[in-house]
This record gives sequence, structure tokens and C-alpha cells, in this order.
Amino acid sequence: MIPYGKQLISEDDIQAVIAVLQSDWLTQGPTVEQFESTVAAYCGVKYAVAVSNATAALHLACLSLGLSPGDWLWTSPNTFVASANCARYCGADVDFVDIDARSYNLSLSELRRKLEVAQRNKRLPKVVVPVHFAGQSCEMEPLRELAEHYGFSVLEDASHAIGGSYRAQKIGACTFSDMAVFSFHPVKIVTTGEGGMILTNRSDLYQKLIELRSHGITRSPERMGEPSPAPWYYEQLELGFNYRLTDMQAALGKSQMHNIDTFIERRREIFARYNAQLQGLPVTLPWQHPDTDSALHLYVIRLHRAALQRSQREIFEALRARGIGVQIHYIPVHLQPYYQKLGFQAGDFPEAEAYYQEALSLPIFPALTEEQQDVVIRALREVLS
Repeated sequence: MIPYGKQLISEDDIQAVIAVLQSDWLTQGPTVEQFESTVAAYCGVKYAVAVSNATAALHLACLSLGLSPGDWLWTSPNTFVASANCARYCGADVDFVDIDARSYNLSLSELRRKLEVAQRNKRLPKVVVPVHFAGQSCEMEPLRELAEHYGFSVLEDASHAIGGSYRAQKIGACTFSDMAVFSFHPVKIVTTGEGGMILTNRSDLYQKLIELRSHGITRSPERMGEPSPAPWYYEQLELGFNYRLTDMQAALGKSQMHNIDTFIERRREIFARYNAQLQGLPVTLPWQHPDTDSALHLYVIRLHRAALQRSQREIFEALRARGIGVQIHYIPVHLQPYYQKLGFQAGDFPEAEAYYQEALSLPIFPALTEEQQDVVIRALREVLS
């Protein structure tokens, strides 16, 4: 089976993890801070906070922004459920903004329309979470202008997008947002096994994230309500969580960051080869916004169903039967039973639903060989013929 995504682990990566295993620190040691500094420097952002996974990152980011019951978070329906669930963890309400027909990211025109209605109804969002689907940045500068006009915070779900750029700045620089979140799951651009990270330029958010990551506890004299009475003293300032990343994971992530540009370049080669070889088939190839340089986490085609003899499911199953690990990204979040219990239903976000009925993700990862890619292309041609 050729999977749609897969990690690439080098001998240097393995030795970096072994070095930590042979050290005095397996967790809460110096390697986590080194990994954070490496990612922050790469992205050109002031602060980075490593956590156990990207879902934890989204949760802590929402908490640090003060999201709470009575508030609204808006995000894209074309994403993994965590982009919306993070609001529910805080007791807040969720709504969605339909997607753009070409980028499959949150639609700016639909966001503007929805904000105008929400302002009249006094139900403006406190937080908007643009999702950089497949590694391509949303249109962040106009989104930031809307945030300033309507008074909401911007939290980038950049789980797909480390290594990508928007207007010549690395995704994660937080030039047009309050925070950004990365994922280091094995199918992502770089991996720590499981892991995530929150980036920000705001010192107030950074301080809050550091404390929330570890039970809401501080040992900093500046943060305590009274002078420390003893060397062992600490204070729990609020209800936090154990969302820490281990030094073993951080060592893997730090080592992987040495190869991130190589990983991205290989993805570009695979992406360009698909674009050249799939011309003429009854599919829509991925579109790239001129302001973006995608991390190319996914290669998603849209099937021209009217021109095909087979359904999406039949094509999916036929490719799987040939050993091609295609996938669908994503079932629109509002169609999940949990969200339908909250009042959402089919037809609410027609562009996302139309996309879902035609989408198919093809394998793309740095270790994919040209021979394997040829197998994918031949299989797709056969199944679509």
C-alpha cells in the first residue's frame, strides 16, 4: 500500500532521540526549549510553545484568548474536527464559514457577508480560526483587516502548513494573527510522533500559554501573589493541563527541522509531476493563490462526476484495491453527528459539501519515489477511464 502521507526518519533523527534517552532529561528538559527556539527562528516569530499535540495547542490558544461560554468561534467546515472542538472545550459556541471554490480555504467574501449579519444580530465571533488547508495559507492580510474592524482575534490553524509562506513571510510569523498552531503528526511536514506548537508575537499570550501547558502553575516570582517563602514553592494561578511535550519528541522535531526545506522541495517536485501527468483527465487539479507558497501537505483533486462512469466511492475503493492509499480530506465538520445535534444540517455550507463529494487526496510525501508516483498515476488513469 502506498499511503497518502508518511514520515521520513533519518539516521540523524534516530541519533538525536538516542542522545536524549542517554541524557538526564526525558521530559521538561532543555531540548524542548531548543526545539521551540528552532521553530520560532525558522518562522520569524518571537515565541513558540511546544505541546503534546495540535488539538492541545488549539485548546490552549483558545483559553489564552479568553474564549468562554457565551462566546463564538468561527472556522472552516473543511477541516479536521479539532479546529471546531477547541471552542467546545472552552464552553463556547461554534459556527462555520463556507469555503472558497478554488483554494478550499475559508472564503473571505462569505466571511464578510456573515460578519455584516452577525453585527446586526449582535453575535460577532470572539475568535476566527482560518485553516490553511493542504498547506496553503488563507488570505491573511484582508482577514486581519476584518478582525480589526469587527474586533475578533485570529488564530491560524496551520497544522498543514509549516514551511509554507504568505506574501514572502513564513506561515507562523503571526504578522496578521494573534497566534498560529502547527501539528507534528507523522503525516505532516515534520514530525515529533505526536506533537504541536503555538506561535505568537504577544508576550501576554506566551506567558499564559506556558502556564496553561503545565497545570496553570508558575515558579516565577514576578507572577506570584506574594514572595516565595521557600525554594520548593510554586503557585497554581488557574486551572491548567498537562499538555507537555517530551524531550524525546522535541529531539526528533528539532532534528527534522534541519531537513524541512528539503522536504518541501521534494513535495514541490511531486506536486509539479502530478500537475504535468494528470492533464486531460476528468479532474480539477489543485489551484494555488499567487500570494501563497504552499507547504503542499496534501495533493487534492476534484472528480468531474458528470464525466465519470463511477462514483467517488467506487473510484476510492478501486484505487485502494490497487494498493493506492487515497484519502478524503475532509468530511465537513458540520455534518458530524455531534454538530448536527447542535443544529447544523446538510445544505448549510454548500460549497464545502460540493467539494467533499468530489475530493480525492493522492499520495504525497518526501519518500515517495517516481516509480511509486507512476504507479499512482497509472492506477488513476485506469480507474477514471
